[in-house]
Amino acid sequence: MGTGRIGSVLVIGAGIAGIQASIDLAQMGFQVHLVERTPAIGGRMAQLDKTFPTNDCAICILAPKMIECAGHDNVRLLTYSEVVGVTPLPCPPGGGFRVKVLQKPRYVDLERCTGCGECVQVCPRRVTDEFNVGLSRRRAIYIPFLQAVPRKMTIDAEHCLYLADREKGRCRLCEPVCEAGAIDWEQKEQTIELEVAAIVVATGFDPYDASLLKEYGFGVIPNVITGLQYERLVSASGPTSGELQRPSDGKHPSTVAFIQCVGSRDVNYNAFCSSVCCMFATKEAILANEHDPELESTIFYTDLRAGGKRFQEYIARAREEYQVTYVRGRPGSIGENPATGDPIVRYEDTTTRQVREMEVGLVVLCQALVPRRGQQEMADKLGIELDEHGFVRTPEQLSRPLDTSVPGIFACGYCSSPQDIPESVTQALGVAARVAETVTRSNYDRDGERITCR
Repeated sequence: MGTGRIGSVLVIGAGIAGIQASIDLAQMGFQVHLVERTPAIGGRMAQLDKTFPTNDCAICILAPKMIECAGHDNVRLLTYSEVVGVTPLPCPPGGGFRVKVLQKPRYVDLERCTGCGECVQVCPRRVTDEFNVGLSRRRAIYIPFLQAVPRKMTIDAEHCLYLADREKGRCRLCEPVCEAGAIDWEQKEQTIELEVAAIVVATGFDPYDASLLKEYGFGVIPNVITGLQYERLVSASGPTSGELQRPSDGKHPSTVAFIQCVGSRDVNYNAFCSSVCCMFATKEAILANEHDPELESTIFYTDLRAGGKRFQEYIARAREEYQVTYVRGRPGSIGENPATGDPIVRYEDTTTRQVREMEVGLVVLCQALVPRRGQQEMADKLGIELDEHGFVRTPEQLSRPLDTSVPGIFACGYCSSPQDIPESVTQALGVAARVAETVTRSNYDRDGERITCR
């Protein structure tokens, strides 16, 4: 297919689902415009250390796909960008969409930047590192993570000392050390207009704000952290180079408690099950024991939901080989021992009907996973419907599980329903086939003649 409207597809979101869909569509011959609001592709999977139930390295699986996607002739990466407007095209019926994409300035020339990092070394401004979930700090000029694609610098305009007040002209230390001459202070926002035959929504998820559950002390008790923070702590590319250290004092905990359903399966927060948390916590407990064979982990759960292939065997291995204890009961509160900084978990063991306390070195909150922030605004732009939980609504779940309420717009991955990585990849493969089927049918009549507009 050509690169015109009939052969062009917009993919929104460059996590594992968006990347896989883009690769498949590109291999079919479609021109793919992959829009990602952050400076690099990879999404949440890039933040993970391992994947269950095989404990394979997450970035080792993801990085080759990122490189394949970015290097494909039929894929156009639009990173640090967002969709700001979508208009259906009237001819032929269901013939596509006119899309406006806003590309934010990086203040770095992507053609010249080599990603050497010399500019990072001289930048005096340090800010919270979003990729490490607040466990470390980055500079105002940065690459999001080591394996980032594209491996190009971005200047954070919100925190850059020069961009914050150009009249004073202070800083600009990155400019003279850049031998490639890639710093470009005159970059402006650009609006790109596209005509595409179909749109794929793959915007992923955000962890629920654990601080809203005051009883668990997140943000108040230093040694209460979230599951994503734990992933960065045990990752070799994380802020502690893979050492499992407590935030309060840097010590290695000898006991860890994992609390399930934080903000999920609760009518006060999110009534749905996030699908992956039981296996996510089991994986993290196994990793804790691999880091320290003497470490003991306890997982507090509501119900164990291990419905995937070999998932139940994975839980059995955790119990038998990695000193993981499962306690059925949702803790009511978490306190702190002021002398040691140890969290104190108060809970009811529902199997024995006893109220107990457990003092541990570290608590990990496995909070609900919810549709990415801005999902409603995106849905309004596209004209698609969301369900009561904010996921993309599928009108015909059985016959057309990847379709949205608008013909020509499809969804895959966590934005459509709670699911794990393999299921997201499977949906991405399916959505590519669905796009090809729909675009082909909509542009040819019953006799196989190409529909043209006059």
